[in-house]
Amino acid sequence: MKRSSILALLLIAVLALGFAGLASAQDAAPSGDLEIFSWWTGGGEAAGLEALIARFSEMYPDINVINAAVAGGSGVNARAVLTTRMLGGDPPDTFQVHAGEELNALWVAAGLMQPLNDIYEANGWMEQFPQGLLDLISDDAGNIYVVPVNIHRSNVMWYVPANLEAWGVTVPTSWDEFVNTTCPALQAADITPISIGENWTQVHLWESIALGTLGVEAYNGLWDGTTNWTSPEVVHTFEVLGQVYDCANDDMNALTWQDASQRVANGEAAFNIMGDWAAGYFLVDLALEPGTGFAWAPSPGTDGVFMMLSDTFGLPVGAPNPGAVEAWLSFLGSAEAQDLFNPVKGSLPANTTADISNPDLYNAYFQSAYEDWTTNEIVGSLAHGLVASPAFSNGFSNIIATFQSDRDANNAAVTAATLALQTLR
Repeated sequence: MKRSSILALLLIAVLALGFAGLASAQDAAPSGDLEIFSWWTGGGEAAGLEALIARFSEMYPDINVINAAVAGGSGVNARAVLTTRMLGGDPPDTFQVHAGEELNALWVAAGLMQPLNDIYEANGWMEQFPQGLLDLISDDAGNIYVVPVNIHRSNVMWYVPANLEAWGVTVPTSWDEFVNTTCPALQAADITPISIGENWTQVHLWESIALGTLGVEAYNGLWDGTTNWTSPEVVHTFEVLGQVYDCANDDMNALTWQDASQRVANGEAAFNIMGDWAAGYFLVDLALEPGTGFAWAPSPGTDGVFMMLSDTFGLPVGAPNPGAVEAWLSFLGSAEAQDLFNPVKGSLPANTTADISNPDLYNAYFQSAYEDWTTNEIVGSLAHGLVASPAFSNGFSNIIATFQSDRDANNAAVTAATLALQTLR
């Protein structure tokens, strides 16, 4: 046999062994450590994550899950830690990130996320997740970068029905009604009209005020450049925020969102504006019954509008254990996982094949929220990363902090306009 023929046969044999080894590695069950980075450290959100990890560990006993959650509402602290790690070349295996600009303007734009289209195709998810949601987590080329685990609503006003009845007030349908009628009546009875927490919850409050006073078109215009930040209408959003501050607790900067929610449950305050993770807190931490122990309404002026956000997880470039991440993400997007997580988190499932119509899983709050999610106009949250880049969001948090001190609505609007020119795409 010619020497060239022998070499060719040897090459074929080596390649065959290599491909066999590759196939064996791919077919093997994933194992090793899996670091899951999030900000879910308490209440229903921690319980939901723990339920996911418990079931995933049953499915993949050779994977050691490391729950690397960092405390701090809305991920304020976690995002700082994550940025240091990602830029330092030390990414976690997977991390929580909000759908929209928090994902796209930072991690996708920096080329630090792996596309997940193969996972979506393998699981049949292209038909199971709403197209509008897929658009928020994809680039212009159609690459999908994360798996959504839920849909949250931002614009919710929480209260206790029996308390309102005892105090002789009703749920306000506009911020004008709240400021001029509801607030004075409650203050006269020595009741705090609205409980407010730390800085990010004040940004959260402002976005509900902005939506309720500007309306959908002008609110959306803040993010696409068609609404002037220095217009009288936008200046008015800050003026209303100042009026709401005057109806609130003085120690707001010292309170977490849970603290502010609990003051409503305890009867120390009448209302609180918070996302529907508060439902998870009321249900899991405080063991309250929906409709009696706590109740809800769209934040004033936003009836018929659903302000959304979505928690997601992805596969960062350089993740130590991508095989385990792919298994985690395939589980996370399934109806089974979403039905484990969302009833205790306080959110709706993102996967449309989840068992949302099951009242044993999804109680009266979820049924109400799902009806709104499927019938209302949908807008995106600023405070939770959907409509603006992290650069804008971080700068706006500083604007709100300054405004809380000086109450200068014109200055807040002008500073926000400058920030928008610098940071909004």
